[in-house]
Parts: sequence; structure tokens; C-alpha cells
Amino acid sequence: MITFDVVTLFPEFIEAGARVGVLGRALESGILVIRAHQLRDYTGGSPHPVDDSPYGGGPGMVMRPEPIYAAVEDITARYAPERSILLTPQGTPFRQAEATRLASTNMSLLLFCGRYEGVDERVRPLFDEELSVGDYVLTGGEIGALTIIDTVSRLVPGVLGSAESPTCESFSDPDLLEYPQYTRPAEFRGMTVPPILTSGNHAAIARWRRGQSEERTSARRPDLAQRRHLTR
Repeated sequence: MITFDVVTLFPEFIEAGARVGVLGRALESGILVIRAHQLRDYTGGSPHPVDDSPYGGGPGMVMRPEPIYAAVEDITARYAPERSILLTPQGTPFRQAEATRLASTNMSLLLFCGRYEGVDERVRPLFDEELSVGDYVLTGGEIGALTIIDTVSRLVPGVLGSAESPTCESFSDPDLLEYPQYTRPAEFRGMTVPPILTSGNHAAIARWRRGQSEERTSARRPDLAQRRHLTR
């Protein structure tokens, strides 16, 4: 089982995203637990909002430290998450390797969803790490949190229908895209399935798929191909 505690201004966003498909089934079976916590519940009844204008001027608003500390400390005391993560564009890029690391044990994770112009710098010591889901800016960390929840959860045994599924996809080898996939019919509008896939020769099929993965990676993601070459 893996547990996620998500601190957010929009719990309904997290709850709606987690109710469908693979995640929804994992929740129903008890393999996955997701608790969404409303940050506004941690203002202590103060009339102050969860954000304020930045010192030094500038556009936008900055998330205040008081409710963030109150939320993280309360959830840590109640549920003892093993790692706390701040979602921020300034974080370490979240790749398949990070997902594998976080899913390597039956972990409990706390995810904090930033908003506005970001968080007060003084909250950073609260978190074990900072992650970014891409080199772009979202309106909030909720999409990033769901990305991490989905990516990590599907690596947990029992979440996917087949235990082999996560090992045969893009980035299961960190620097390779997945090989082409085919299903019935064998011919569609003049396009046929490569004969090797119907040959029954599993060793040859594995070699073909590996070669296709390498060719596709070189053509579509030369950055990954170059990194793979340097690593080797």
C-alpha cells in the first residue's frame, strides 16, 4: 500500500482526479490511500488569507508561511509521512527514476501544492525534497501532484492489471522510448502488423522491440539518445 497526503487549496481537484481509472480501482481495493487537506483549514481562524503581497514589490501573491507550517506539522504528527515534497518549478525534474525511487517501498508521501507566485522562502526547510514535473509554469501544483500520484502508484504491485506492464513502457529503461505496439486487426487500411510479431519467436521479437526503441529514441528524443551514449 502507498499513501499520499496532499495539501492544497483545491482538495476537490485531487479527489476528482483520483476517482477514475486505475487510481480509482486502487483506491477501492485499498492498495492506495489519498487524503486531500484544505490549506485554508490551517489559518487558525485568522482573518488573514493564505497569501499576501511580496516584500520588495512585484506582481502576484506569495503563500504565507504560517498555514503551511501548521498544515505540514499537523499532518506529520497525525500520519507520519515518510517524505514530504514541495511541488515547485524550481524543484528537481521528476522523471521515471524519481517515481521508481518513491515507489520502491510501501511509502507514505506528503505533497504540498504551491500556488500564485510561489511560497514564502522560509517554508522550504519543512520539506525533504522539491520536485518539478516540467520546465513550465502551471497555475498550481495540483496537476503536478496528480502526475506524481499516478506515476508512482502504477509502480506499486497490484495497482496495474499486469505486473509486467510498468517494465515494458517508455522510460522503464530511463533513456529509451517504448517500441511500437500493434493489436487486431492484422491489416488495417493497407497497413499490416510487422511479421516478426506474429512469428512466435520471442527472442527475435525482443531483439526487434529493442532495436525499434533505440531507433525511435534517436529520432524523437535525441537528447535521451545522447545521454544514453554518454552514460554507456
